[in-house]
Amino acid sequence: MIRSLAAAGLAACAILAAAGAFAHDAPKGGAKKPISTHVYPWGREGDPAKSARTIAVDMADTMRFTPARIDVKRGETVTFVVRNTGAFMHEMVLGTEQALREHAEMMKRHHDMAHDEPFMVHVKPGGEERITWTFTRAGAFMYGCLVPGHWEAGMKGVIDVAAK
Repeated sequence: MIRSLAAAGLAACAILAAAGAFAHDAPKGGAKKPISTHVYPWGREGDPAKSARTIAVDMADTMRFTPARIDVKRGETVTFVVRNTGAFMHEMVLGTEQALREHAEMMKRHHDMAHDEPFMVHVKPGGEERITWTFTRAGAFMYGCLVPGHWEAGMKGVIDVAAK
């Protein structure tokens, strides 16, 4: 009986592992995740097909973004092409200063947290990711790397959203 239970358990694990592997190995050209309609205080996910311009953002192990300041207009949709030129993992997260500070504190406690928000990308060393964003409100917003210690080291920038 113990052998049959063990065999059944192993078979169940094998089936679940295969199902999980299949789900994660789905073709990259498959169905795309729909664009979120959720509006945050700093805007909403944008449609890449409606992007007005592309802004290159480089992240480096000096704990700096280049550029450190970005100017956009309210209602503008931009695509950030985020490149990691360093040897360490970095990320770009858009938000208000308060939201980024709170998230940076949470990351200190839960550094292995998984994220899947439209306003952030994790970029491996030598890699490149994109964020397409529509800025729906005028004001000063920020972007930062919330990998523990990076925000505190000054890895942040300002997005100035003009009224028009």
